[in-house]
Amino acid sequence: MAHMCLQDAITSHGFMVNLGFNQSIDNQNPKILKLNILFAGKPNTIEIQVIVIEEFVKHMEVMHRARPYKKKIINTSQSNGSMFIAFVIGFIENITFYEDRNFGGRCYECSSDCADLHSYFSRCNSLRVHNGCWMLYEHPNYKGHQYYLRKGEYPDYQQWMGYNDSIRSCRMIPEHRGSFKIRLYEKVDFAGQMMDFTEDCPNVYDRFHYNDIHSCNVQDGHWIFYEEPNYRGRQYYLRPGEYRRYSDWGASSPRIGSFRRVDYI
Repeated sequence: MAHMCLQDAITSHGFMVNLGFNQSIDNQNPKILKLNILFAGKPNTIEIQVIVIEEFVKHMEVMHRARPYKKKIINTSQSNGSMFIAFVIGFIENITFYEDRNFGGRCYECSSDCADLHSYFSRCNSLRVHNGCWMLYEHPNYKGHQYYLRKGEYPDYQQWMGYNDSIRSCRMIPEHRGSFKIRLYEKVDFAGQMMDFTEDCPNVYDRFHYNDIHSCNVQDGHWIFYEEPNYRGRQYYLRPGEYRRYSDWGASSPRIGSFRRVDYI
């Protein structure tokens, strides 16, 4: 899928723009962003009202990161020499897979969950996470080794702590706004010692006094378990819900050394 940047969207409708624009919030409607954009070769400025699906105020900085989006023209009107254009914007989280190291070879861009990637590339030795947080899986249907990735560039699979160059499925982690809470249990089926956490934990034994976690209840937010302390070793993605035994989160043993929240900030 090809994505247009803000400049492309505006120039495609007859405007040549300079992206060195000023921006301000409309006090009457905080979801309207006003951009004063200079016409190329003309001293006039125009004001673009951008109406956003997501809560744009919290993510103002994305406009400067050329985040991909999909747009729809709602209306245009002209008043006192100024042109007003309304765009509906829905931001797209996406990731690009490359068969070779250093972003070489055949590539594939994905913007949603995919249970089987094998038809798009035969191996994955590098990738770029353009936006969002993602889980990658060694095998189709979200099986095998799991890898948690944030926005950034990964020139080889060691950079995401990969065990090999096999990536066969991927899942976009939804953005969570609000509090985080997870409850850990010493034994299966929510038995034994129990402890609640609301923050990242680099060393489970120091806090919980157990290395083995046999069950848990994710009450708020999304979390990543790590087999070793300090966020190392095998990784496991946990969505809100009940996990009665360690196999429910894809592990082959109950050993958990650390865990952290999936935080977009």
